[in-house]
Amino acid sequence: MQNIESPLTEAAVTPATPAPTASENNGNTLGAEYQVVRRNGKLTGFDKDKIAIAMTKAFLAVEGGQAAASTRVHETVEQLTDLVVATLTRRQPEGGTFHIEDIQDQVELALMRNGEQKIARAYVLYREERASARAQHKPHPDNRPEDEEPIELSIKLEDGTIAPLDTARLRVIIDEACDGLESVSAERVYDETLKNLFDGVPEKDVSPTVVMSARGLIDREPEYSQVAARLLLDELRRESLTFLGDGAPAATYGEMAERYGDYFGNYVKKAAEVELLDRELLKFDLEKLGQALKPERDMQFTYLGLQTLYDRYFIHYHDTRFELPQAFFMRVPRAAPR
Repeated sequence: MQNIESPLTEAAVTPATPAPTASENNGNTLGAEYQVVRRNGKLTGFDKDKIAIAMTKAFLAVEGGQAAASTRVHETVEQLTDLVVATLTRRQPEGGTFHIEDIQDQVELALMRNGEQKIARAYVLYREERASARAQHKPHPDNRPEDEEPIELSIKLEDGTIAPLDTARLRVIIDEACDGLESVSAERVYDETLKNLFDGVPEKDVSPTVVMSARGLIDREPEYSQVAARLLLDELRRESLTFLGDGAPAATYGEMAERYGDYFGNYVKKAAEVELLDRELLKFDLEKLGQALKPERDMQFTYLGLQTLYDRYFIHYHDTRFELPQAFFMRVPRAAPR
C-alpha cells in the first residue's frame, strides 16, 4: 500500500489566513466561523479541500495512479467531502471548532457508509501508523530537550484578557481524581483534555472540558465515572468558593480538605442570609460541625450520582450552587431548605 500523506495530519494543516467575506467565499474555506483544533491546541482555518485531497490519496493508495484520472473517484470524493462537511457543520450551525481527529473520524465513517471499505481501511491503517509514530517520538516531559519549547495554551479570562493555561494545576486535579483507582490513567485524561481544548478557550469552559474528557472514557472503563465525578467536584468547589468569597476562588481536593471546616460555617451563614436556610441553624456549633466533616467521602461518588445531587438537591441562589456534598449531608438531618 502506498503511503497516504494525509493533509489532515498536523504537519499539513496550514496556519489560518484571514477569512474571506461572504461574497469572496468560494465554498472551500468556510471562513472565520469554523476552525480546526490541531493536536497542539493551535487553531487553523477549516478548508474542505484538505478533506478531498485526503480521500483522493486514500483512493490512490488502494487503486493505484490510474485513480487520479477516474471520473468515478472524483465524483465520489466530491460527494463524500460534502457529506463530511455537512455532518460537521450541522452540529454547530452558528460556527465553532472541530478537532482534527473528529474530522478524520467523519472521513472514515463517510467512506465506510458509502461502501468503500477498502479505502476506509487504508485510511484507518494510515492513521494508526501516524499515531504510533507520534507516540514513539513523544518525549516525556522530564526528558524534553532544553531547546524545545513545551506546548502552551492560553485561556481568555472573563474580562477579556489572555493568560496561560495552568497546566500544573490541571495535572494536580487530574492526578487527584485518578488517585486510588487501578484501572484508569491520569495521563490519558490529561491528553484527552488537551485534545479538547484550544488556544484562547474561555476560562469558564476549561472545567467542563476536563469533566467531558473523563466522561468520554467511561464506556471503556467504568472507573472513569469516579474520575469524572471528582473532576466535577473541582468545578463545584470553584463555583461555591467564588460565590461565598471564601478565600481563594479555587481549591484542589487536597487544599479543600483543609478548608472544608471553615467553608461549612461560611456556607451556613450565607444560606441563612439569603433565606435559603432557617437562621435557627446559626445556633449550632458550626465550627464543631465543620470539624466533623469527612472530605474524603467526596471521592466516593460516581458521575451520575454527583450530577444528580448537583442538578436536583444542592441549594442554589440565582442558579449558583454553593453547597458541597459533605455540607449537604451535614445539613439535611438538621434542617431542610426554606
